Amino acid sequence: MDHAFWHSKWQNNHIAFHEPQGSPLLVAHHPVLTAPPSPRVLVPLCGKTRDIGYLLSKGCEVVGVELSELAINQLFDELGESPEITQTQTHKRYSIPGLTVFEGDFFALQRDDIGAVTGVYDRAALIALPASMRGQYAQQVNKLSGGAEQLLICVDYKQADMPGPPFAVSTDEVTALYAPHYSITLLASEDVAGKLKGKVPACNQVYRLSSQTE
Repeated sequence: MDHAFWHSKWQNNHIAFHEPQGSPLLVAHHPVLTAPPSPRVLVPLCGKTRDIGYLLSKGCEVVGVELSELAINQLFDELGESPEITQTQTHKRYSIPGLTVFEGDFFALQRDDIGAVTGVYDRAALIALPASMRGQYAQQVNKLSGGAEQLLICVDYKQADMPGPPFAVSTDEVTALYAPHYSITLLASEDVAGKLKGKVPACNQVYRLSSQTE
């Protein structure tokens, strides 16, 4: 993962990928994550997404992972909270009741660091990564979550028409990445209003990934 690239995005406020009002796709499909008793949801590459506040409002405990200290500070500022900050062997940990965020490399985390989770919410993590890293990412999510249910939101478009991120991820690629461990259901597919970044036609696709061992 190119740490300098993402740090510069946050430092220069080049965060068009951030949805200030949160994702309506999460609102529409939250039962995938919120239905289990005492839901505990992992949010990889979380940034300062408002979706965390929504998940908290639905009774979820949330575990986020984010590279940028700036993004994490803005997240807690917008929640009106002052977290307790501690240091693990590999990451800085920010905690308030119901929410823990690890600052550092997502790929350096271990399952023991985050504890057991009942679900994974991926709104903009997979599509933030180049193709060469997506296989490693999918494997890491499966390892960290123990194969927990996932709500995965991707965007698909003609990659040649615009460089990522967000990168185009097709249904075929989702199947290739996750089918070895999950049953995959396409819950929704809808055109991006006003084109992606106002430039290219694109489609948001929402998937439910269920462990094949269930």
